[in-house]
Amino acid sequence: MPNTIILGAQWGDEGKGKIVDLLAADADIVARYQGGANAGHTIKLPDGREFVLHLIPSGIFHPDVTCVIGNGVVIDPVALLEEIHMIEREGVLVRGRLFISHNAHLIMPYHKMIDKAAEARLAQQKDGSAVGTTGRGIGPAYEDKFARKGIRIVDLLDRETLREKLRHNIAEKNELLEKVYGASELCDVDSIIHEYELFDQEMDVYITDTPLLLNRAIRDGKSLLLEGAQAALLDIDFGTYPYVTSSNPTAGGACTGLGIPPMAIDRVIGVAKAYTTRVGNGPFPTELLDETGELLRKVGREYGATTGRPRRCGWFDAVAVRYTNMINGVSSVALTKLDVLSDMPEVKLCTRYERTTDGKQIEHFTTDLRQLAAIRPIYESFEGWRALDMKGAASREDLPRPVQKYLDALEHEVECPIEIISIGAGREETLAAGSLV
Repeated sequence: MPNTIILGAQWGDEGKGKIVDLLAADADIVARYQGGANAGHTIKLPDGREFVLHLIPSGIFHPDVTCVIGNGVVIDPVALLEEIHMIEREGVLVRGRLFISHNAHLIMPYHKMIDKAAEARLAQQKDGSAVGTTGRGIGPAYEDKFARKGIRIVDLLDRETLREKLRHNIAEKNELLEKVYGASELCDVDSIIHEYELFDQEMDVYITDTPLLLNRAIRDGKSLLLEGAQAALLDIDFGTYPYVTSSNPTAGGACTGLGIPPMAIDRVIGVAKAYTTRVGNGPFPTELLDETGELLRKVGREYGATTGRPRRCGWFDAVAVRYTNMINGVSSVALTKLDVLSDMPEVKLCTRYERTTDGKQIEHFTTDLRQLAAIRPIYESFEGWRALDMKGAASREDLPRPVQKYLDALEHEVECPIEIISIGAGREETLAAGSLV
């Protein structure tokens, strides 16, 4: 199997977990390269059990696969250990198969406090400036990382250095919480040190030099499957800033988040829903604020795997996916949740935008919020396939003709072949163009 990056081609929640789980059967190593426990990857096993993973790579359910959490991930020890215990109770072996970068940054209690306080303050403003974070401390942890104030896993090895760093950080955070956010809950150095020393004792068996592990694997000809969280349109540099995540879910983030060279990457698969969803605030050109959007949400069970928040729903935006394909060098698309559209009497595909200021049509995506606020989507309409059954299809050619027409148009508009088509949640409900490996 070629070394492969799996990334979200829209605003997240595209079903990356299923695609990684599917391809992991032919990989030696599955590695997560960025994000934190705000991401939820849902896996449905052949026996009907369903799991939502937040930090552990989606390949963990394949017993011969090694899983890696890279330095680009910010780790909440509480969430990680809960996840490890959860899947161990289900009989999945984790120890000896999961490896975590010693350079990964830790989410501290004050990160969560600041995240919630900052979002609450923004939510009180009437300008819609709240980003819609999960409140799990992801953004503040990345802020500390790039301000060179972060606490890495390796810092847990030296108690005195850790104490000194925490004293400085907590004094600063307490002042911020009190004077800026008016928060009354403050942090205590000794209690945090004690708590994280206990975490360290339990996590120690998983910690290693992951760049060395991965580059040795590449040298030995082993295959890597690299898993991103969130999606390209939420990238801190290339997304709809500031309504983005705090890391780089794009393909370049795989190299910096794992410590592997770009020439080691053989292909990039962009995962996209057959429609579009978004969680939180920010622009969404094809959003449907009517009964069709409600139907998509209901049939697609569009509620956040991590937060339970209802997702905003709309038609597939080919303009946006063309953009993410371009910046990531996507070699093929994995299209998910095609079955959700089976309840639609008519299916629409956004092929370009029209500027409301002068009527000019544009075919290229922009991350400029002012420009996105002044456009409307131009759609191509397709006959629905409500009475036609996709179950039992063994290939794309077996799908009903109206479905094939929609797929042909979508493939043409995103300028990239569709390699994988998901028509249900299970591994077996997947169609592939030729060999996946």
